[in-house]
Amino acid sequence: MEKYLRQLISIEFDDKKDIFSGFLIDWTEDWILLKNNPVDFIIDGYTILRNKNVKSIIQDKDHEFTERVIKLKGLNTSAEEIIPLKDLSSIINFLADKYEIFQIAKKSDKAVYLGKLIELNEEELVIDFMGTEGEFEGEMSFKLNKIRVIEFDTDYINSLKLVVKEK
Repeated sequence: MEKYLRQLISIEFDDKKDIFSGFLIDWTEDWILLKNNPVDFIIDGYTILRNKNVKSIIQDKDHEFTERVIKLKGLNTSAEEIIPLKDLSSIINFLADKYEIFQIAKKSDKAVYLGKLIELNEEELVIDFMGTEGEFEGEMSFKLNKIRVIEFDTDYINSLKLVVKEK
């Protein structure tokens, strides 16, 4: 992973259809932090991936060109601060304090869950689920070992945060 640090890569998993692209910011044995590159020459928030069942890390000519354009545009491809990737509890508590609202996904890519932290213990995470209209809709709980992807500071999340503040 060291050779990919601060470079644009895509990560493919054995057991997940999604391919995640972004600038590698940091990694541990359990987690990978990317500055998210969802499409074209755009940077949009961060993605933290569970470092499990990684099939391949892709870095080809297209990645090199996209990386060059993003850097020419002057977009920030690093993290503003150190995000603790020690364990899921450290990650969630940091995001709850710093960003308040975050999004999680499980192995199945059928749904993502946006919300703010209500409770976190050794076995589960409980969030106040936020719907697509920026309304908090109640508690949802997740087994910690089922959480595979965490996203934060994206345009979508920040847009819904504006709706919440307006109310």
